[in-house]
Amino acid sequence: MNQRGFYRPRGAWVGDVIPWHEDGVFHLFYLHETRRVPAEGMPWHRVVSHDLVEFDEVGEAIASGGPEAPDFNIYTGSIVRDEAGLHHAFYTGQNPARTGADGRPLQLVLHATSSDGLRTWQRRPADTFGATAGYETGDWRDPFVFRDDDAGLWRMLVTARHADGPERRRGVIAQCVSTDLSTWEPAEPFWDPRRYIAHECPEVFEWNGWWYLVYSEFSDAFTTRYRMSRSLHGPWTTPVHDTIDGRAYYAAKSAARDGRRFFFGWIASREGSTDDGPWQWAGTLSVLEATQRADGTLAFHPTAELRETFGSTATALPSGTVLHAPDGYTDLLTTADAADEVRLVARFDVAPGTTECGVLLRASPDGDEGYVLRLEPRRGRLVLDRWPRRTTGTEQWQISGDVPYAVELERPCTIAPGEHVLEVILAGELVVATLDDATVLSTRVYDRPTGRLGAFVGEGTLTLLEFSTHTRAEHPETAAAQGDPLAHVTV
Repeated sequence: MNQRGFYRPRGAWVGDVIPWHEDGVFHLFYLHETRRVPAEGMPWHRVVSHDLVEFDEVGEAIASGGPEAPDFNIYTGSIVRDEAGLHHAFYTGQNPARTGADGRPLQLVLHATSSDGLRTWQRRPADTFGATAGYETGDWRDPFVFRDDDAGLWRMLVTARHADGPERRRGVIAQCVSTDLSTWEPAEPFWDPRRYIAHECPEVFEWNGWWYLVYSEFSDAFTTRYRMSRSLHGPWTTPVHDTIDGRAYYAAKSAARDGRRFFFGWIASREGSTDDGPWQWAGTLSVLEATQRADGTLAFHPTAELRETFGSTATALPSGTVLHAPDGYTDLLTTADAADEVRLVARFDVAPGTTECGVLLRASPDGDEGYVLRLEPRRGRLVLDRWPRRTTGTEQWQISGDVPYAVELERPCTIAPGEHVLEVILAGELVVATLDDATVLSTRVYDRPTGRLGAFVGEGTLTLLEFSTHTRAEHPETAAAQGDPLAHVTV
């Protein structure tokens, strides 16, 4: 695939992204994961983008401190600029050889500054500090720093865990405050729900009178969530649909430009590059845009910039087609395989009482095998399924029929009778599906690289109002790479 709208570095993977916007340009620092053994130490790298379509790799931003340093591994943090124009990076340092009071590798907050526009960074080792009293020393990471003008100080949110309490509910967003960005004092916890193991990659931002708290958790679900409040100091309320995406899209953090809010996360890869492989940490950079509703809740969808890269349009299935199966199943497929990179727009009317409906991706000519994006109105969810499922033996009935969709690829949503739009962006092995410009399900698909598109209904009626495909020409950079899907311009 060409990488327009997505990004993965050559020979490596994108971990947590630390976005910074300045003068119309997005500077995306990220954890550069090579997966080499033995580990070499984790650095920050930087890519820049003007349009959220082309991402240019600048290279290493902050190097690993080395095998003996407290920041052998450099993990997530944040960027700020002070009143004098100096940029500050706050980041997590960890070295497996250095353990703390809880017997686990120490996690520390470290500080570096840049006086040349983010190009080079100077460490400030005197500013390093670890967990304050009452918190575990092995969980003190992901510092998010922002200016609180009302209070006249800087606030730092930190992923932390209480030193005591139920093991899986000690997670807390700790807080420190500073007036000079060098000396930090502990303050009351920013958010302490006693709900999760940890709240990774926290951030807060204000948007049209609403404050939003974003964090990622791996207790109830491996996902990024948000909370909302009319005040920076809470109370924080939980929207009905509080997740940004599903299991495969993690550690999303945001940046704003021109009144728009963009979230930068990574779509995880799977071990062995197979559909049944375990999820791996790190993957491919993917950008989602948030839209703010009148009640302050957020809807998520791909950016207009990504959609516009798919320019050539064709009708794949005739509009006005009615799929009717009151007590069974029926589908309709295209007559030819879809392009490797395609944007599908399926607009349809769902009749009252319909049990399931949706689209088929990379399906066999008879529709029996392939990937299934299924809407289930009675259960209020969008799921990804596939056939054939994993088999457990040679007998006809020995299939994973009791696993009715890909585990963890379920998105809660409202599917009332009437018109809905299911959009799917297929880019090689990447899938970004969006229902009604509000609910996103991102993932990877490996085992079926080709196949047809289709629509289906089970126990109900579906009317196709539009079923169109949008493709894009091969990008010049991809052609120049002579088949290397990871090649990209370096600046």
